[in-house]
Amino acid sequence: MRCPYCQHRESKVIDTSHDSQGNIRRRRVCLNCKRRFSTYERPILATPLIIKQDGTREEFDREKLMRGIRIACAKRPVSAEAIERLVGKVESELQQMGKAEVSSRVVGDRVIAGLKELDQIAYIRYAIVYLGLDDLRAVRDEIDRLLEGQEQDQSNQS
Repeated sequence: MRCPYCQHRESKVIDTSHDSQGNIRRRRVCLNCKRRFSTYERPILATPLIIKQDGTREEFDREKLMRGIRIACAKRPVSAEAIERLVGKVESELQQMGKAEVSSRVVGDRVIAGLKELDQIAYIRYAIVYLGLDDLRAVRDEIDRLLEGQEQDQSNQS
């Protein structure tokens, strides 16, 4: 592992932690410049090919999914860690399905569900693109559904 600051090849691990998905975070110190940095390890499991709406297939791209979610969460109080957890959860669910191919709709539905819990504004932003909400009435209808769900949740808690 190269130091991201000075590119030296040797570092020392000073702390290791694990998360619920089996990922490992290692805190390191460069033996040359003495600066600290973190590395993340995650198991590489087979992810299915994604069947797009036009019928083409492409490899699951974790970074592409991360970019889309980050755009939806831009300027929202959503931490990078929460986005990483959502992407990890979606990727893990796809791997656990054990299928060679899945529809892009499956991926989108999982992201939509995760964003709905994470941040409702980010959910609406993502839904505008993903669900093809192409006019104000469609966006308003989706917001109304969200508000109805909130009202039901509040009445169930009372």
